[in-house]
Amino acid sequence: MAGLTWGKYLTSTHFWGPVANWGLPLAAIADAQDTPEKISGKMTTALCIYSGLFMRFAWKVQPRNMLLFACHFSNESAQLFQLLRFYDYHYRQSPERQEETRQYFREKSEKKKLEKEKKAQAQ
Repeated sequence: MAGLTWGKYLTSTHFWGPVANWGLPLAAIADAQDTPEKISGKMTTALCIYSGLFMRFAWKVQPRNMLLFACHFSNESAQLFQLLRFYDYHYRQSPERQEETRQYFREKSEKKKLEKEKKAQAQ
C-alpha cells in the first residue's frame, strides 16, 4: 500500500473487506470437525468458484490486496477439503461405511456433550 499510511489503510476497504471475509474460511475449518453428510456439494462448489475468482481479483487489482488474497486462498483450501469429504462420503463410501461414519460423529458429539456437562458440574 505505497500511498496509504497505516491509519488510512486500517480505515479502508482494502483492510475491512478481507477482515469481514475471514468468516468464510474460519467456518469451513470449523465444519471440518463435523459429519460430512451435512456438507452441501452445490454450495461448496459455489464457494470454491467464488474464492478462485476473488483470488484472481485480489492479485490483479492495483495496489494488490494480499490480505484479501490470503483470505480467499485459505477459503479455497478449506472448501476443497470439504468438497473432497463430500465426494468421499456420498460417492466412494458403501452404505455400511456411511453408517460407520455417522456413528463415529454421533459418538464424538455425545462425548463432547458429556465432557461439557462434567466441566459445568465441576464449577
